[in-house]
Amino acid sequence: MKIVVVGGTGTIGRRLAAKLHEHGHLVITAGRTLGDVRVDLTSPESIETMYQQVGAIDAVVSAAAHGPMDDFTTLSRPELIDNMQGKLFGQVDLVLIGQDHVADGASFTLTSGVFADQAWPGVTGGAMISGALHAFVLSAAVELPRTMRINAVSPTMISDSVETFSEYFPGMRPVSMDSLLTDYLSCIHGEQTGEIIRAYG
Repeated sequence: MKIVVVGGTGTIGRRLAAKLHEHGHLVITAGRTLGDVRVDLTSPESIETMYQQVGAIDAVVSAAAHGPMDDFTTLSRPELIDNMQGKLFGQVDLVLIGQDHVADGASFTLTSGVFADQAWPGVTGGAMISGALHAFVLSAAVELPRTMRINAVSPTMISDSVETFSEYFPGMRPVSMDSLLTDYLSCIHGEQTGEIIRAYG
């Protein structure tokens, strides 16, 4: 398969790209500053250009970075909207724009996060984004044309990132990278659609 991994040089993306190569797939990495092609998820025009550059593909995986922490006491509508531009609207645009470019039967795999289901201080914006992504995946699964599929992987803190993030999420049980990659591969290689894979360790 010909697969685009958006965020393909990040913590998850680079490991996933390597694993997909091992499975014999042609992998194109995409990112704002690094990768085989450039894409800015906050810009629909940039997403359109990316699809025009890569041509018809069989799978799109978004493993883009998570948004920032927030302070509920000062959280504002502009801050929420700014946080949503890439993580929510950007991933939605990968599907809405991509449906006109990808091959018949292609799959989209988005990345949400544990805070859609687990309340935690400092992540209200991220929780809203992940919850909205879950709702979008469920709806898009019955709307996508040409037998396309869509799923989301919703990870908790990843074992590879414990040293960086554990102080912000004390007591949270991490998920191993190997387990997480298996979840992404199941979305790409499987036949399911409209599923939220909760990789919560």
